Amino acid sequence: METAERFRAAVEKGELAALDALFTDDIRLYSPVKFTPFEGKPMVLGLFGVLLRTFEDFRYVGHLEGTAETGTDGEEAPSAILLFRATVDGKQIHGMDLLQFDAAGRVKEFTVMVRPQSAVQALGQAVLAGLVADGLVPGAVDR
Repeated sequence: METAERFRAAVEKGELAALDALFTDDIRLYSPVKFTPFEGKPMVLGLFGVLLRTFEDFRYVGHLEGTAETGTDGEEAPSAILLFRATVDGKQIHGMDLLQFDAAGRVKEFTVMVRPQSAVQALGQAVLAGLVADGLVPGAVDR
């Protein structure tokens, strides 16, 4: 999928502006550090700004394509999984990004899975601090 490759390149280069054209306005991002999804392009782009500052040694290490049922409407959508490795606060992270696309090829749903648990906790603390610092959320977040 062309969008997955463009997404990968933008993330690897830290080009937040390039992500804007790849997302639908009503994108939903399901995160391992928050119970409810991040919703809407402004919030998801803000989150990516935090993530790009938070991850150390971030790199994609695999790419799979297929289809998957979305959480939004239960429809099967073209999808790509990008496997990644990174470090957050000294913790090694193994993860995957599930990108689900609309008919125009833009990302409409985004799900992040991360392991191990200690890395999820470190990521959650770092992301919350970044979101609060950027004024995107108040000091407490629904988890």
